[in-house]
Amino acid sequence: MLKKAILAFIGLCGAWFGYTLYHTAGSSFPKVINMFGEQSSIVGSLVCAMLGAILFMLIGSLCADRVAYTLHHVIGAFSKMPMNELTAGAVGLIGGLVLALLLYPSLAWLGKVGQMIGVGITLVCGYMGFRVGMAKKEELATLWTSGRWSRAELSDERKLEEHKILDTSVIIDGRIADICKTGFIEGTIVIPRFVLEELQHIADSSDLLKRNRGRRGLDILNKIQKELDIRVMIYEGDFEDISEVDSKLVKLAKVLQGKVVTNDFNLNKVCELQSVSVLNINDLANAVKPVVLPGEEIMVQVIKDGKEHGQGVAYLDDGTMIVVEGGREYIGMIMEVLVTSVLQTSAGRMIFAKPKLMEKAQ
Repeated sequence: MLKKAILAFIGLCGAWFGYTLYHTAGSSFPKVINMFGEQSSIVGSLVCAMLGAILFMLIGSLCADRVAYTLHHVIGAFSKMPMNELTAGAVGLIGGLVLALLLYPSLAWLGKVGQMIGVGITLVCGYMGFRVGMAKKEELATLWTSGRWSRAELSDERKLEEHKILDTSVIIDGRIADICKTGFIEGTIVIPRFVLEELQHIADSSDLLKRNRGRRGLDILNKIQKELDIRVMIYEGDFEDISEVDSKLVKLAKVLQGKVVTNDFNLNKVCELQSVSVLNINDLANAVKPVVLPGEEIMVQVIKDGKEHGQGVAYLDDGTMIVVEGGREYIGMIMEVLVTSVLQTSAGRMIFAKPKLMEKAQ
């Protein structure tokens, strides 16, 4: 279809060329055209237009495939561009062309040379306008949505409209629903269509554990969307040139100028490397755990053996592990221990302690 359109356009150009050529150099054409008397001018115009169209279409057919292939890729590249970038580029391009149009009359005194320079100025201004528009896409977006240019004036509004993009792991985890319910998450919750498809794939898995995890994730999304007082947006777009879901999330965060919400350690690192804001649920959980300082005394129940000889392991109510030196002989007992040190790791917080009885014995 595109090839036919190109050939039709080339044929019209050839017809216009033949028609123009006849009227500018008609006296040099064969006398046979003049045999039609008073209508020779009309017939001559039609004949030359047809010959021009046929000639141009014959020449164009040799390169139509290549032109169609190039246009197909250009159209594909533009169709994959986010709408905010495409709009900003178009606005900048129009601005550049308007500037070139204003400069064009000043070159009239140069004659033909001025026309050639004008074409060059038009191309340069159009390209510069497109690049400037792409660079100012955020400011153009704020101007479009609010009618104000200053980003500083819109900081509060943009904060309210900030997008929080959920990944698969944080949806399955389920804690995001409770966090949203408390009101600590502001802005719009974004659930990408490709994340929903991954959840659906997990929910349809033949493995029982995976199937249960996928269904839990879908239930959590249903709860967020229907029960909680928070804005939820299903992002229908996709990035077909990217296969990995994590990479798509990073790309989407850049497009929407939003933040990725996850509890995936690797995705957290990838976002940091690509300068994408990320909210890690595990970091939040560690931050709100009760603060235990060395020297404090707490009551714990020793549950099991530790890795080292004589050690016992206990847990706080929030799941923080406590390694009790010499606590092996107190397994199953509730006892008072003295905190000796606290270690914060990427996996969480670990507390080291020893029985209060040992402290008194010393």
